[in-house]
Amino acid sequence: MDDATDPVSPLEQALHAARALVLADLMASEVAEADVVSLVEESLAQRRWWVEQWPEGADFVAGLVAQDVQDALLDRQGRWPLCPACATGDPHALDVEPELGPDPHWVCHEAGVDVAAVGSLAKALGGNTPK
Repeated sequence: MDDATDPVSPLEQALHAARALVLADLMASEVAEADVVSLVEESLAQRRWWVEQWPEGADFVAGLVAQDVQDALLDRQGRWPLCPACATGDPHALDVEPELGPDPHWVCHEAGVDVAAVGSLAKALGGNTPK
């Protein structure tokens, strides 16, 4: 059977969508270096197994990958993504809400605001879009 005619499975669709959303946010915040993109790929490999075990969780993959990358970046280079909503105070990272659910968003708990959907940080950062 020709792979070009095979439909993409829901699992692959969810993984590709998660990759695209998280990469868009990494690019918007100008941290999409090769080693950081590798963190996305590592997370996707782990989440592939997770969704294979729990197919109903496919809608949650983007938020989980965003959290995985955020955690890995904290260990490597510090907080990401920094909150663009708070002009004063110490720099702080946004959090993904819901922690396990569909339609993940970056939120600032200090200001109590929804900053952007995962994948849409460019708008919140003043339109920094990849060229």
